[in-house]
Amino acid sequence: MNKKLTVKLLSTDILIIGGGTAGCYAALTIREHSKASVIIAEKANIKRSGCLAAGVNAINAYIVKGRTPEDYVDYAKKDGDNIVREDLLLTMSQGLNRVTKKLEDLGLVILKDEQGEYAARGNRNIKINGENMKPLLAKAVESLEAVEILNRVNVTDYIVMDNQIKGAFAFSIEEEILYEIRAKKVICATGGAAGLYRPNNPGFSRHKMWYPPFNTGAGYAMGIRSGAEMTTFEMRFIALRCKDTIAPTGTIAQGVGAKQINSKGEVYEAKYGLTTSERVYGTVKETLEGRGPCYLKTEGITSLQDVELKKAYLNMAPSQTLKWMEDRKNPSEQNVEIEGTEPYIVGGHTASGYWVDTKRRTTINGLYAAGDVAGGCPQKYVTGALVEGEIAALTALEDLEKERLSENYSKANKKELIQQEEHVLVKEKLRELEDILNYQNPVFTVEQLEEAMQKVMDTYAGGISNNYQYNEKQLIIAEEKINQIMDLSGMLHAEDMHELMFIYELKERLVLAKSVIAHLLARKETRWHSFAENLDYPDKSEEWLKYVNSRLINGKIEMIYRELVERGEEYEHNH
Repeated sequence: MNKKLTVKLLSTDILIIGGGTAGCYAALTIREHSKASVIIAEKANIKRSGCLAAGVNAINAYIVKGRTPEDYVDYAKKDGDNIVREDLLLTMSQGLNRVTKKLEDLGLVILKDEQGEYAARGNRNIKINGENMKPLLAKAVESLEAVEILNRVNVTDYIVMDNQIKGAFAFSIEEEILYEIRAKKVICATGGAAGLYRPNNPGFSRHKMWYPPFNTGAGYAMGIRSGAEMTTFEMRFIALRCKDTIAPTGTIAQGVGAKQINSKGEVYEAKYGLTTSERVYGTVKETLEGRGPCYLKTEGITSLQDVELKKAYLNMAPSQTLKWMEDRKNPSEQNVEIEGTEPYIVGGHTASGYWVDTKRRTTINGLYAAGDVAGGCPQKYVTGALVEGEIAALTALEDLEKERLSENYSKANKKELIQQEEHVLVKEKLRELEDILNYQNPVFTVEQLEEAMQKVMDTYAGGISNNYQYNEKQLIIAEEKINQIMDLSGMLHAEDMHELMFIYELKERLVLAKSVIAHLLARKETRWHSFAENLDYPDKSEEWLKYVNSRLINGKIEMIYRELVERGEEYEHNH
């Protein structure tokens, strides 16, 4: 019997896609400054969704005493080797301490020193007990008036007409419902993308990875398909992690001052450089040249430091503490082996994502981006995502008010035309979903195609097995094979709405993978070792001090090259 979906129409002033860090804070900001209605559409449940799901043990972006927001911009600019948006970094940095105080007011425990000041961990970090950070944010949002939270609802497509956002399509993961959500403004806060490449741990443990496996690049894919301008996908992110557990290394490196050493006990980190990409690159090179495995030197630390490290990891990566317990050895008794992860696309650590103006407007009118999905502003971490959620929310409210005051904003005949067009779009989307649910005799499963995609990206687009290296010929092969898998993804069957979500997650990853390949092909240099290790162009070139952007136009990815936005400048779209 053929499955039929029910269409449910919802309307709101502002739709927030993604109920993670940035999305929750955007909702708090909107209701604090207005009476605008809000819908938050979240694929999971906002109580434990997004990158904050498991908690964190430090605020990694904070302006400590004696430092300024400009210092933070300098740090991020150096780490990104100049391919950053200084205007975005500055507006983000200026809000870091403000949002941190707001989190403390919501109940976040921030550790203090003897003087009662926040306990610093390095030049930009403060220590917290952050296991419950996401539940605290969620609780604050759940108490807001005129905010409807749609948990277990998967957003798949924007509704865009004449480059103007009208809302989005989504479906329930538990009920046979297609949602048409009409909104005057839309904030995308869906996070970055994991799962494009074959992960460190295959098979049963494949989801033991650095970035949430449920972040599939949905926001990126929706923007790409709708013709939004995207930026810097070639600056992939590869995390340096504790081997097997894929737990963070910064807690050890900064917490106890542990150095990166090779199997001979030699400290190698300064030899290659101390930027994020160079730390990964050095580890790869030492191993390739026969001096692996590589470690963080923890042998010899104090028993008090042993206890502190175990506690710190219980706050965000319990598997590392459990590993020490299973091995029956404290960190002081054995060095911690390290390795790089597979590449991710994530705008919170690198500059990948939507091309936005200083107020986080995308190139689609009425669509804003915040957090990991917004490009140009790396090293934003949790607090930076909060600030961007705030900026995007205030801009959406500002634009709403301008439109309310402008004359002839919504003529009746225009409204009628839009409704007719929307009706056609709803029918098309309904048919698309029902075709998948009723498709007979599929040849492949979602899992098989996902593994094929990951193998292609790993082998031909600079994955772990190739030490993150690639050349032009390999990338061309990768593009051909991704196109083939995209064709096959149109012949899949879903037994229920939950399986339907998996199919859309695959499709999102494939759309993004194709854009990543195009960006890797376009930047003809190696500016960031490992992140973008181009064997055809192994050196850095001053000619490439520019942003590599892209747009999907008539089914083809068109590359756009833009000049750097320097200190003191602001970039604003000219629609």
